[in-house]
Amino acid sequence: MPPAQALSLGGDPPVEARLASRVASLRERLDLRIGAWRDRYRLPDRPPPDPLAVPLRALLNNGLGPALRRSVRDSVAGALRGELTTGSGLYWGGQHEAHWVALYDLHRRVDGVRFAPDDARELDLWATLARSCGWWWPREGVCVIAERPLVVRTERVDDAYGLVRLHHETGPVIAFPDSWTVHAWHGTRVPSWVIDAPSADRIMAERNVEVRRCAIERVGWPAFVAEAGLELLGRAGDPGNPGCELRLYDGSATRLLLVVNGSVERDGTRRHYGLRVPAELDHPLDAAGWTYGLTGAQYARLRRRT
Repeated sequence: MPPAQALSLGGDPPVEARLASRVASLRERLDLRIGAWRDRYRLPDRPPPDPLAVPLRALLNNGLGPALRRSVRDSVAGALRGELTTGSGLYWGGQHEAHWVALYDLHRRVDGVRFAPDDARELDLWATLARSCGWWWPREGVCVIAERPLVVRTERVDDAYGLVRLHHETGPVIAFPDSWTVHAWHGTRVPSWVIDAPSADRIMAERNVEVRRCAIERVGWPAFVAEAGLELLGRAGDPGNPGCELRLYDGSATRLLLVVNGSVERDGTRRHYGLRVPAELDHPLDAAGWTYGLTGAQYARLRRRT
């Protein structure tokens, strides 16, 4: 039974479950003060030309708040969660709680919101934790606390609310004092070899299409094609993605279709993917259709793909 559901011998929930209930209750009370869930004013991805025409509370709750959550919880903390082993029970992120702590603190400092004295003191305790430590695991009679990382490297996404994501071209994006590291390429967590030692052989052997995409971007498509010894078999306009091109390459070990993603990223770019396709496919349209379970003729009639 998971620790959060287990009961101690005395019949009380374990300390981590009690703490989880307490922080959930605190945030519910704070949300009632800032209107986080009652404010129906919704903002687009970019602020309006005249931010002064938008209520400050809406800018904080629906603009800056989500940007903080994506930057801290989803990007940085998310990459670390992906590296943690399962079965560790309830835990907290320390500095990675900063996204919600900062939002409430901004309401106090710039929006003039007044929290109840006990709630304000409890919020200050969470702020102290965010400034003092990394991940931590409270248990009965003991608390395991991890140090904060020495390095966190990010890049600014083209987002007016200050959204960032993990990225570094020549080293780890997160590094801890014990030499434990995490690597990422434009927000996608990758094995260290993608950054430190990418090669055509490793790329061709990689089964994860996102990791393969990042590794090819790391070395550059022309350099990858040359090192892998790929021969261009054909090229064609992509009917499902107007203005973009399909390229079919043949190598000694595989046949690769270069496609451009149908969706535009937040920074305005489109990702390029190298998709493995059967060796008997000789035309880019046939190869593209195969990835969707279609014939080349059927794919040629597509209006738009994503």
